[in-house]
Amino acid sequence: MRRTVLALTLAATLLGGCASDGAGPRVSARTVELSAPVALAAGVVWMASELEYLEPEYLAGMLVAYAIYDPLAPTWRIDVSRAGEDRLRMDLRMKALASGGEGEARQVFLRNARQVVEAGGFAGFEVMRYEEGIESTRPFARRFASGEIRLVRSQIFPGL
Repeated sequence: MRRTVLALTLAATLLGGCASDGAGPRVSARTVELSAPVALAAGVVWMASELEYLEPEYLAGMLVAYAIYDPLAPTWRIDVSRAGEDRLRMDLRMKALASGGEGEARQVFLRNARQVVEAGGFAGFEVMRYEEGIESTRPFARRFASGEIRLVRSQIFPGL
């Protein structure tokens, strides 16, 4: 029964954009763009049902794994605080379970420093201090980075 429903859904999706001008059926580019993801989703659902991964135990396990890993959460958490009149301290912490992003702490630090400078109307910034490392916390170690920047006003136009 499931195979029949999936096959009919796939056929309706693929043939939904067909047109005929007397020369035979023609599939529009829009149908091809839409049919590939739908075919992929239908194939994944069919394979999961065949392997019995749609049972409540597996679904609950997938939800728990998704909640722990949370792939849509940002890889780095950034805390910005004032360290003086023209200084900012930035503390970055990587999420516990991440796939990639281990070597990008400095890039994230500099990108966020530029955003703060542009939003505040400053001319630039100087990195006064920067360090990064790994905190050995339980159950997972986490990468961290910490730095301090000095905000620089324009020398030519001090009001800016």
